[in-house]
Amino acid sequence: MFARILKRPVLAIVISIVLVLLGLLSAKTRPISQFPEIAPPQVQITIAYPGASANVLVQSTLIPLERAINGVPGMRYMVTDATSAGEAVIQVIFDLGTDPNTALINVKTRIDQVMPQLPKLVQLEGVILMRVMPSMLMYINLYSTNDDADEKFLFNFANVRLLPDLMRVKGIGQARILGSRQYAMRIWLDPDRMRAYEVSAAEIEEAMAEQSVIGRPGRLGQATGKTAQSLEYTLVWEGRYNTPEKYENIIIRATPEGHALRLKDVAKVELGSEFFDIYSNLDGDPSAAIVLKQTLGSNSQEVIENVKETLDKIKEESFPPGMDYKISYDVSRFVDASIEQVAHTLVEAFVLVAL
Repeated sequence: MFARILKRPVLAIVISIVLVLLGLLSAKTRPISQFPEIAPPQVQITIAYPGASANVLVQSTLIPLERAINGVPGMRYMVTDATSAGEAVIQVIFDLGTDPNTALINVKTRIDQVMPQLPKLVQLEGVILMRVMPSMLMYINLYSTNDDADEKFLFNFANVRLLPDLMRVKGIGQARILGSRQYAMRIWLDPDRMRAYEVSAAEIEEAMAEQSVIGRPGRLGQATGKTAQSLEYTLVWEGRYNTPEKYENIIIRATPEGHALRLKDVAKVELGSEFFDIYSNLDGDPSAAIVLKQTLGSNSQEVIENVKETLDKIKEESFPPGMDYKISYDVSRFVDASIEQVAHTLVEAFVLVAL
């Protein structure tokens, strides 16, 4: 074979050209990312249990989940991490060659079997399964030089206006804002007044759950089929409360004197943030930090370009005065440098071969 190629230089040239063309074609069609997919597939499970310590989170949630997930087909091992902020992550690593979609379905099936055993708050917050690249694709800061725009405003603006559009970008597997500054009704309990009225936090929580609820009260005067009805009324429930004043007037119970004990008698109510554990600033201005991760097999260069186009479009259509964004990090810089280095190496190789 080698002797034939040496005797027929035209054949050798044709083979070389074909190989070069195949290489160029693969460079255009293959996914480009900072780290190639040489690592085994993995499924990431995110759990939220607000207000729980790391030990409570482990005992009530992680142990049942680990027992259920353990032994899933193709599983190699899993890594669990819990924090005192009520958040935990389970990473399930599978054998090389395992289909990531099948692995995700198998893990979800195991988790669904033990969901009724988990705390109600965990079930409400949700157990989120993701199949994304473990490394970060982009880090974006949304900031404003306007003094009226604080972290709460920036977080909620990003949560409502940016994240839905970014999640629709092809190749984006996860888009989230660091911290949780979305608007929430903060109930600051007064222990001294609670002790004086002999009321517990569980009673307050039960009263709020009963009165601030989305209900279906039904109808009045609906026809029975036996007698005619001239009027029919559809009752409208006020729904879940959305102002501090409505929460303040929630009735907890009646006092021995016959008066109504209201929430404002034992607590202070205000519209604030869900959590205050993470702060983000950019050059002294408050900001909302957005982290993007790509899906497996996507082209990082193409995804980043689409994200930039989406951000520019949102900025032109929706940004208020003083608001802007900055891409603090994206992997395209590393990828561009790597591709440039490969191109230089190829040119040097051609020159050396020609000599």
